[in-house]
Amino acid sequence: MGRKLDLISVLMYTVTIIMSVFSLFPLYWMFRSSFMTSEQIFAVPMIWVPDKISLDNFREAINAIPFLKYLLNTMLIVTLNVVGNVVSSSMGGFGFARMRFPGRNIIFSMVLATMMIPSTVLLIPQFFGYTKLGLYDTFVPLIAPAFFMNAFFIFMFRQFFQTLPLDYDEAAFIDGASYPRIYSRIVMPMCKPVIATVCVFSFMGSWNDFFGPLIYLQSESKYTLALGLLAFRSQFKSEWHYLMAISSLITIPMIIMYFFAQRQFIQGISFSGLKG
Repeated sequence: MGRKLDLISVLMYTVTIIMSVFSLFPLYWMFRSSFMTSEQIFAVPMIWVPDKISLDNFREAINAIPFLKYLLNTMLIVTLNVVGNVVSSSMGGFGFARMRFPGRNIIFSMVLATMMIPSTVLLIPQFFGYTKLGLYDTFVPLIAPAFFMNAFFIFMFRQFFQTLPLDYDEAAFIDGASYPRIYSRIVMPMCKPVIATVCVFSFMGSWNDFFGPLIYLQSESKYTLALGLLAFRSQFKSEWHYLMAISSLITIPMIIMYFFAQRQFIQGISFSGLKG
């Protein structure tokens, strides 16, 4: 029996390693190509490791577009999205998990039902709404939705809050605390894992968002990195070493973000599904 389990474990690890190699190979190809010339990238036989580590491709790529401006625009949008999603969705999750009011479960079900609505269905009315308000070609359409709660993040916060004993709330009520004080001083300091999870999801969604900036931003000075990459590709469509260099620069922050938040991210995912 023990030998059979060992064989199953070896098989599972082998399959996992093979799948990981296939998943990570495009990332490796991109980083490796960012240090090569176009001829070396497509050389036959394939050059697996650059013969010389040079940052020339990165310098040329950064100088070809206003990279710093695009980076600042993206960081502004990402930061406000992360803050908005954490604050607004945590409040919604706190209300559904810790407060008792008529129709709570029905309202929560309706909130979850909004996740079934395709974003493309809302695209046209939202676009006309922002245009009528004079917010076209501004960052507002890319930031404002984060401050009006996200159904998926509400669900995650609610699930995590329900794992915390209600004894904390009852003890706080005895001491004269109100719901806002319980939320800010007691509950939120204990939910770092789910906050980290929401931050990672929100960061990745905003950082990689291409469709939103493409629709709402017109001025080149307001471009994000996603739009900047599109403009860069149009200008250097045959210069693969520059394309790989700029793509690597855009990818690195997401890897760093996940690396530092990995532990709490995994805890937030697991805890959020413990209790329904």
